[in-house]
Amino acid sequence: MVLPADLKDGFRDARDAEDADDLRIDDLDEDGSEPDEDFEPAGAIVPASSIAGRALFFVLAIMSFLACITVGAVAVIASASADWRSDISAEITVQVRPLEGLDVTAAVTEALDIIRSMPGVTGAGALSDQELRDLLEPWLGAGVDLDELPVPRLIVVEVDRSAPPDIGELRRRLSQSVPSASLDDHELWQGRLAVMANTLTISGSAILVLVLVATVLSVIFATRGAMASNRDIVEVLHLVGAKESFIAREFERHFLRLGFRGGLAGGLAALASFAAIRWSSSQFSATPAGDQFDALFGGLSIGWTAFAGIGLTVLLVAALTAMSSRLAVFRFLKVFD
Repeated sequence: MVLPADLKDGFRDARDAEDADDLRIDDLDEDGSEPDEDFEPAGAIVPASSIAGRALFFVLAIMSFLACITVGAVAVIASASADWRSDISAEITVQVRPLEGLDVTAAVTEALDIIRSMPGVTGAGALSDQELRDLLEPWLGAGVDLDELPVPRLIVVEVDRSAPPDIGELRRRLSQSVPSASLDDHELWQGRLAVMANTLTISGSAILVLVLVATVLSVIFATRGAMASNRDIVEVLHLVGAKESFIAREFERHFLRLGFRGGLAGGLAALASFAAIRWSSSQFSATPAGDQFDALFGGLSIGWTAFAGIGLTVLLVAALTAMSSRLAVFRFLKVFD
């Protein structure tokens, strides 16, 4: 392609100017002279709005929505798991089995004396007969006669989390003084909860990585498509000596704005989804289903960790969009070298 010398000089001067970042293809007339005062540029190197751009916006919004949902779900699960383990670690349970010839009431009293004498124990109390009947009612019905059934007596022990008691020593003392007593420190349950929480966290992280990879690939394809549709403009800029960094910066700015808008839309949609789920669960409060939901997720409270994660995800989507477009531009421009 042969260009007039004055047009080349005009492009070189614009390229070397301090405001080269604002360069537009239509800023010069065909003869290289300054445009008229009422002249308006026909458009930027990358069109601000196009069918492909609108499609990419929705793709980025969907990807951002999925990523924010994943981050929020992982944060909720991690918070619920921490609450479960905290509640379990705050208490231990002692069972006193009613063996033949054993005075269960005396055995419970002796076990309570041993437990309360241990350092690190903040409180201990045995469940009353009515509380035991309430626990057995879903399986055995109302009005259970505890004297006719070998129902163990339960002692709930509250421990100091910062300075818990020596579980091994407490178990040894109980076995010596009350042979029918057994201690459960819920270590098995804590281990299972930790494994479950870690598994869900790793799975959520893997899903997040896959979503971000799909986002990067979508941006790369969109960038290459945009450059292919504007190939003539990019070729002219390259031939007249425009720096690759200038061309890449134009595409990077375009896709950064697009990525931020798409990411913000997806993040807001994720927050709206969590709010809708929370509202739906509140409609079932004071019902068996609502009680089970609150027991599992603690009312689905979205804390500052989840909000911060969603905000960082939006920024990450925008940054990955800009970086991916920049790399795709440099790779595309190698064709002209």
